[in-house]
Amino acid sequence: MAITGECFCGAISYQIDGKLRDAKSCHCSRCRKAFSSQASANALVDPTEFKWLTGEKLLSSYLNKDSFGLQFCQVCGSTLCTVYKGEVFQVSLGCINGDAEIEIGQHIFVGSKANWEVMPQGVTQFDGDAPATDNAN
Repeated sequence: MAITGECFCGAISYQIDGKLRDAKSCHCSRCRKAFSSQASANALVDPTEFKWLTGEKLLSSYLNKDSFGLQFCQVCGSTLCTVYKGEVFQVSLGCINGDAEIEIGQHIFVGSKANWEVMPQGVTQFDGDAPATDNAN
């Protein structure tokens, strides 16, 4: 079954013909600014399984010098995905429609979280980035 998502105003929509994997919540200061929240919630997607359905011309991109960055809706500002060299490789979980059958497995950069955020007990946390894992499964 395909996973779909859209921005807040509905002008941009997408479809993923596969599964999401490696969901993380990042608590660094840059993600707090980019997502206007205490953290970001993202999951990896295979770029070959991702396609824009509507509104692709309304996407704006913020890219760094290495062609890594975010894409968001020009109309409502929703951050939809993370891109690298023009390919979507990660989606914002808050823009997914319905149940994507994934849970956040790790909270990263908790060492720089906002002082007003309280982390729940029992979640897997890392002060910085999570150690690399083999995601071949």
